[in-house]
Amino acid sequence: MTAPSVTDRFQSMSFAPYGRDTNPDKGEATTEAQIRADVEAVAPYTRAVRTYASTGNLDLVAKIAAEKGLKTTVGAWLDEDEDRNAREIANAIDAAKKNSNVVGIVVGNESILRAERTPEQLIETIRRVKRETNVPVTTGETWDVWLDHPELVSAVDYIAAHMLPYWEGIPPEQVVDHVISIYDRLRAAYPGKRIVIAEFGWPSQGYNRDNAMPGEVEQAKIIREFAARADALGIEYNLIEAFDAPWKSFEGSVGQYWGVLDADRELKFPLSGPITPSTYTATAAIALLLGIAFALPVFRFARLTMTQATVMVGAGALVGAWIATVTDHWLTHYVVGGNKVTFIVSLVLLVPLVVVMLYRVEELATIAFGRSPRRLLRRADAVAPSRTPKVSIHIPAYKEPPEMLKQTLDGVARLNWPNFECLVIINNTPDPAFWEPIEAYCRELGDRFKFINLPKVEGFKAGALRQAMLQTAPDAEIIGIIDADYVVDPNWLMELVPSFEDPTVGIVQAPQDHRDANRSLLHEAMNTEYAGFFDIGMVQRNEHDAIVVHGTMCLMRRAAMVEAGDWSSDTICEDTDLGLAIVERGWKSHYTNERYGWGLLPDDFASFKKQRHRWAYGGMQIIKKHWRRMLPNGGTRLTPAQRREFSIGWVSWLGSESIGALVAVLSLLWVPLVLGLGIAVPQRILTVPILFCFGIYVLHFIALYRLRVATTPVRMLGAAFAAMAVQFTVAKAVYDSFRYKDLAFARTAKGSWLADAARAFPALPEAIIGAGLLVAAISLRMTNWHAVVEVDLFAFALAVQSLPFLAAAGIGWLEGSPLNLFSTWASLRARALALLPGRVPQADVVPEKIVS
Repeated sequence: MTAPSVTDRFQSMSFAPYGRDTNPDKGEATTEAQIRADVEAVAPYTRAVRTYASTGNLDLVAKIAAEKGLKTTVGAWLDEDEDRNAREIANAIDAAKKNSNVVGIVVGNESILRAERTPEQLIETIRRVKRETNVPVTTGETWDVWLDHPELVSAVDYIAAHMLPYWEGIPPEQVVDHVISIYDRLRAAYPGKRIVIAEFGWPSQGYNRDNAMPGEVEQAKIIREFAARADALGIEYNLIEAFDAPWKSFEGSVGQYWGVLDADRELKFPLSGPITPSTYTATAAIALLLGIAFALPVFRFARLTMTQATVMVGAGALVGAWIATVTDHWLTHYVVGGNKVTFIVSLVLLVPLVVVMLYRVEELATIAFGRSPRRLLRRADAVAPSRTPKVSIHIPAYKEPPEMLKQTLDGVARLNWPNFECLVIINNTPDPAFWEPIEAYCRELGDRFKFINLPKVEGFKAGALRQAMLQTAPDAEIIGIIDADYVVDPNWLMELVPSFEDPTVGIVQAPQDHRDANRSLLHEAMNTEYAGFFDIGMVQRNEHDAIVVHGTMCLMRRAAMVEAGDWSSDTICEDTDLGLAIVERGWKSHYTNERYGWGLLPDDFASFKKQRHRWAYGGMQIIKKHWRRMLPNGGTRLTPAQRREFSIGWVSWLGSESIGALVAVLSLLWVPLVLGLGIAVPQRILTVPILFCFGIYVLHFIALYRLRVATTPVRMLGAAFAAMAVQFTVAKAVYDSFRYKDLAFARTAKGSWLADAARAFPALPEAIIGAGLLVAAISLRMTNWHAVVEVDLFAFALAVQSLPFLAAAGIGWLEGSPLNLFSTWASLRARALALLPGRVPQADVVPEKIVS
């Protein structure tokens, strides 16, 4: 920007000679050395100074200012401490008598505005001071107080009017005209009375107030323009203030930033020439260098396309710009006390979210603009096996409904593979009603099916699978694992076992899918949510040979399992643990997104949450067990790409969910301090990343589901709700992993078909937190009387943070509602159609077709 130059010094400046770490509000006094240094600092820029008090060594200011040829307006602070008031007045009078450069005494500062003095009391004090001195005496008040109290005008020698347009919400471009018009109003109201604009200024940092926008450039332009206009019109003025005051954090977000010089006594803007932010060049350089640094690793990616690289580099540049802005904020703001703690904690929590955001942008760019996957096993590429190695299929079962398990065995019996055995391992199930029908059914199915009953086995599911390995046929080369509720495709082994012809392949994983999604809207949502992981995340991880092994629809080379140490009970996710151990030893893994098996979904939302809690808790156990092996010298055969995928994958899932929930709870706890104590809300550099990460999450979810998952927009919306609904569950699992060393394996209830059974509300904590966040957001928005942008951003961030919690509460409510049933929607649709003119009511509508 441009503005008139300051050809001479400013007329006067408010002068508070306190060191950067001194807080006069705590009774800390300044020193003579500090006063001398500060007078030296301001002398080149002003012809006079104004003080606000005369105790705490401030009575020395006039004498020291005189040595530099500066005139002084002496202040006498008045408050409810009458003893101090007496000392203030006595010192001010004494300074005026002893120093010829004192040109006035200001008795009290906004005493009427703050209701510390009545006009009558203040007038009496002013008259007493006037009787004891020969210099002009006045008081400092805002311009409206002077207009409202003509009796005060009569008592003073001149009007010392405070005009601070920021507090009136005036836009920067209108400030100077606004002040001149107020000056003209005072002159018209009190003709012939001397008028001094005793306070005028503009903050260089802080939040907006209505249309008033603080800023370094705005401050420079306004002050330079005002000084030129005031000099041209012969208006006397005093700028507030000489120095920034770091201790004034109690005066809102702008209290520390009114100085013409900063707290280090450096001029904040040039007095002539163009006006630019003082740190612009350095901040831009940091942003550019960080952007380049974040961009360089992108070009190590194989098979990179131009558009893919552009998106990833752009995301890195945005993060670089954000870091540069944060650095600039830290260096140019007075981050003290509780604000420092809040700032640092916020950054610590935001960094993982930013890392996850970059990972999601990378995945989005790769899938949307990159090349097609190369390692994915496709049914169309399946070749006839050259040999038929023996496969041993293991089906662990714990208190599973017999009829459901019979369907699983029927599917295995139909396998189009000549050389296999099937071991059914019933563990820790004493009730014969669960296992006797299965034992009999295995006999019916023939010698290939072997029934194993383990009444007391340690180690949960892993312990049962270890026992199964001991009873596996000696000539079995491949172990297949399926859950007790899975019905497999007859061609499962025929199309996937040939991948083991490569002697380095240790794992072939097929996705999970489900055959009961049409039970309810909730089940449809859960099924689509699962599909996103298997059709998006697993496909991309497979490109780096870093898939997450799941203990169903999985084939493992027996030799690889033995080398990796067999099934371990160190974690409750024994499948992922073993799969990672196999890959760490250099065995290859392959993945197909073709469906070769269909299981049953969790019976209800509580079971869905319990399953996700088990996965997340087990994931934390795996991190604790394997994290050292992710290091470059971890003693494994993992490639850098594999280490990266496993590490960032854990952070993306467990880290982002748990930190997101923690940030939401901390934000909610902060709101009462904002509403009750008036504490400032977080800066926009801390709230904007939350909103930006949420926007990336939404874009990532929608785009990748549309590109990779065969579903409809309605089902995709349901999947989004289901995914958000378990954020708190995942966060709790992460928290539990630090509280409890070993939680018991929790079976996921499936196949009970008790859709109408009475259940407790499954999302009470989420409902409370979500409602709290939403109410807090609304309250902040409704009480944002001055349209502060940071308040609105914080309120919006709270509303966004409430969504996962409200999603859980909404699903919990939906589960017990008739709206969860497809038949209800079919009936509503039929009724709506019947109301249309010329339509014949339809009967017996198939719910699945309506949903499709």
